[in-house]
Amino acid sequence: MTTNYQFTGTDDYIINDDLMLTMNIAIKMNKPLLVKGEPGTGKTALAESIAKALDMPLITWSIKSTTKAQDGLYQYDVVKRLYDSELGNEGVEDIKRYIKLGKIGEAFTSDKQCVLLIDEIDKADIEFPNDLLWELDRMEFYIPETDETIKANHKPIVIITSNAEKELPDAFLRRCAFHYIDFPDEKLMREIVLAHYPDIEEELMTQTMDAFFYVREYYELKKKPSTSELLDWINALQLAGIPTDNLRRDLPLMSFLLKKDEDRDTVKNPYGGLR
Repeated sequence: MTTNYQFTGTDDYIINDDLMLTMNIAIKMNKPLLVKGEPGTGKTALAESIAKALDMPLITWSIKSTTKAQDGLYQYDVVKRLYDSELGNEGVEDIKRYIKLGKIGEAFTSDKQCVLLIDEIDKADIEFPNDLLWELDRMEFYIPETDETIKANHKPIVIITSNAEKELPDAFLRRCAFHYIDFPDEKLMREIVLAHYPDIEEELMTQTMDAFFYVREYYELKKKPSTSELLDWINALQLAGIPTDNLRRDLPLMSFLLKKDEDRDTVKNPYGGLR
């Protein structure tokens, strides 16, 4: 089943033509879209933007190193059922009372089509993606405790993000559409900044762009500043009313741009850290 939805971005999310085309084809094919890219390139914001543009609920499953695939489907609270049984509480025989759906379960049972974000899948165990192959491919899963199959009422638009910390299994990759989000060049970054600060003065725009890309390109940093840091830095400079000349040299309010102590030390040292 295909849809007629067409995503073209939002006022505060600038999308390039290649990503927009890939996203819309993935929607029409009912395929999960796997989005990779360095932190701060807008992977998570893409799902938020799609939900906003298409007026759909957003269900977010944030993955941690301890997350298991089962957590996204459902959990059976056998301990609570045993506790209720010992206390003689009513309804213990109804196992459904002790089944709690996970984020995938919520997306499948949603009253309307939603956007399901599986965020930072590469944080989990290497077998985690393979454990979801059937569920994401068939859009259903089985609950043996209740002998019930949960099928998607409306197939969700599935966005999966990865920071490329580890390789994902080939079988999983075959079932996904894929897009790598490159870090924005200066032209696209200007459009992004203007989407957030339409009244920014040209001098501030020019100076911050020059300083931002200089720091990213010429210093060996543990964590390069991303789009979100740039936007925060611009806002801080505006609020502080700091002069815009020589921003590259002085880097005022550097803590908004660089979040690691060693990176701030590197940039402060004019003879160290340069490539």
